[in-house]
Amino acid sequence: MDTNPPNLTRTAGAPLPHDSALAHCTGQARFADDIPDIPGTLHAALILADTAHARLLALRTDEARAHPGVVAVLTPADIPGSNDISPAHKPGEHLFAESEILHWGQPLGMVVATTRDAAIAAAKTVTAEVEKLPPVLSIEAALEAGDLLLPPMVMTTGDVDQALATAPRTLSGEFRCGGQEHFYLEGQICLAIPGEDGDLTLHSSTQHPTEVQHIAARILGCDYNRITVQTRRMGGGFGGKESNASWVGAAAALAAHRTGRPVKLRLSRKADMAAAAKRHPFLYRWKAGFDDTGRLLALDALMVADGGHTLDLSTGVVFRAVTHALNALDVPHIRIDGRVVRTNTVSNTAFRGFGGPQGVLLTEDVVRHLASALGSTPEAVRARNFAGGENNDKTPYGQTLEGDLIRRVWAEAESLSGWDARRATIDAFNAAHPYKRRGLGSFVLAFGISFGVQSMNQAGALVHVYADGSIRLNHGGTEMGQGLFIKVAQIVAETFGVPLSRVRITATSTAEVPNTSPTAASTGTDLNGWAAQIAATAIRARMIAAAAEHWSVDPADITLADDEARAGNHRLGFGELARLCHAKRVSLSAAGHYKTPGLSWDPVAMRGEPFFYFSYGASVAEVEVDTLTGEHRCTGAWLVQDCGRSLNPAVDLGQIEGAFVQGLGWLTCEELWWDAQGRLRTLGPSTYKIPGSRDVPEVFEVRLLADAPARADTIFRSKAVGEPPLMLATAVWNALADAAGVGRLDAPVTPERMLEAFGS
Repeated sequence: MDTNPPNLTRTAGAPLPHDSALAHCTGQARFADDIPDIPGTLHAALILADTAHARLLALRTDEARAHPGVVAVLTPADIPGSNDISPAHKPGEHLFAESEILHWGQPLGMVVATTRDAAIAAAKTVTAEVEKLPPVLSIEAALEAGDLLLPPMVMTTGDVDQALATAPRTLSGEFRCGGQEHFYLEGQICLAIPGEDGDLTLHSSTQHPTEVQHIAARILGCDYNRITVQTRRMGGGFGGKESNASWVGAAAALAAHRTGRPVKLRLSRKADMAAAAKRHPFLYRWKAGFDDTGRLLALDALMVADGGHTLDLSTGVVFRAVTHALNALDVPHIRIDGRVVRTNTVSNTAFRGFGGPQGVLLTEDVVRHLASALGSTPEAVRARNFAGGENNDKTPYGQTLEGDLIRRVWAEAESLSGWDARRATIDAFNAAHPYKRRGLGSFVLAFGISFGVQSMNQAGALVHVYADGSIRLNHGGTEMGQGLFIKVAQIVAETFGVPLSRVRITATSTAEVPNTSPTAASTGTDLNGWAAQIAATAIRARMIAAAAEHWSVDPADITLADDEARAGNHRLGFGELARLCHAKRVSLSAAGHYKTPGLSWDPVAMRGEPFFYFSYGASVAEVEVDTLTGEHRCTGAWLVQDCGRSLNPAVDLGQIEGAFVQGLGWLTCEELWWDAQGRLRTLGPSTYKIPGSRDVPEVFEVRLLADAPARADTIFRSKAVGEPPLMLATAVWNALADAAGVGRLDAPVTPERMLEAFGS
């Protein structure tokens, strides 16, 4: 499908500022909590479990019900529909716990009061009568017990056992990476406003308005058409508002339904971190066979994700981890065994990269060990095994990688960083400094773009051209600061050949575009941009036909560009053309629908083409470590990211920088810690360390890969940019291992782990 119109003004591709940049900086941007309270608005607070695993015998709510200001205390018995919030339609995922508490911080019920303070105070008075059960808190314990949330997901090629048995050399390893808190600026929140005849409007901070609609309807036992979900913007999401916003929205909907009054549920930071899901921690065990040139011949790996107490979105996370375990490398004989275990912790969910970041760590660990064993470098070993060239260019599941782009991004990152000179400088520094060490690391990425669930690879949009030539744009994507809205608006403006100022961006609403997919998996612009372009193209064709009739010319002779229609000596401003169309009773409204073509997947055989295309990137990072304290920081980073033909280089650069720093946080300082009783003790910025301004590399250079339009038929040949750059921070992990001179280095590499590495 290549419907890109000719003769366009250059709106798409321009480095324009984010549409809400000024509003964000001045505090004028309106979020869910900024919507003025309607008279009679109530506030809700969750009742959270204070034990990690127990039989729930009774919930004592009398004191809470008697608390001043309390209007209602809601428990599972108050749910008129089904107590089911599972995004995957799996049993056992409840809005409120029923007979068993499965993690500390699990919602047991909810208090609704006239003020938020009253609701929170009353919720604290509720006590649960329980029979405590031993919690399972580690991947190893769950793995030993065989408690899996789904059957193993195993991808194989060749004969791995034979290849390992005959390989000239073998190595094995084990390591782990931790989870990550989303730590969005705006926490989970929903304002539910009842209307007439059982209707509800939910103002939700969500990446998936349709799922909020569906799960709220499931809780209430009503049709989807009773519930409208609106999202103008989020103060960050990162995957944490894909499935988790749905149960928050459903809880607010339940409270509004039961009280008949508007209800706002806004989680405190502590409650948010206790009850909402995280990135999956992983445990890795592997054995590799290779030759003296560093060529990987076989890899047998076990990758185990900690799913927490319920499945949530773990199926998709492990699918992407398994399909990205080889990353940009080719290994002829492999067995990648992906599993999800159940623990008594908060259920883990989507997080930027959706299993990809955990997946790509596997071969990076393998490469480091092979390089050490061979007296070589990780860069040489990695290059020896790049897909394409003398190696196979097919992934184990059958898709083709672009080996030329893999090698090109690495060559540019190597050049941008001045690798050889920098390596020499670091070696000289380390020789001269006994208590400080510097390290240099690199990384190369091949990341597949599309949802793992085929039905989710679709989008809708609605475009209106008004009689004055102004344009109203609505689509199913949600804006969380990533610049989706400005990119789609640029696409629409360019399609009509008008300035961006004509396009009015509007809030995402299930009442305008139904049955939408989440804004996730880096597909927001890919899907919604195409849908909006299809709608705009349909209107554009009608407008051209009207002008052709008016001027008695061939429609092929008409150009829409520079805010006007032209044909020979004929000229008509876009606003004038819109008025002409209205006078001629020409429809100036269109809905667009797009579905990603060519996708296929066999989950049994683990074969197919699950991704529309691959995004490539490469990075180099330099670190400095204090060997006495373990403190360290990234002193330099050089990134090259393939964005295809960028729709907005300014937005893309911001995404790359932010993603890299977030990945750096996951790998170096963000540590989630549960105590022996299963209580999460990192519940805010005082105990959970996210990167700050001083953690940003002193030298930070980012380059978009030039002259590399997407080879797939993406919108204007652009490529996704939301998730891939997070994985470029893997270079920092490799640099820290280089500084420490060790093979195994668990993440996050806290100062304590760094000291352990130096002592090993």
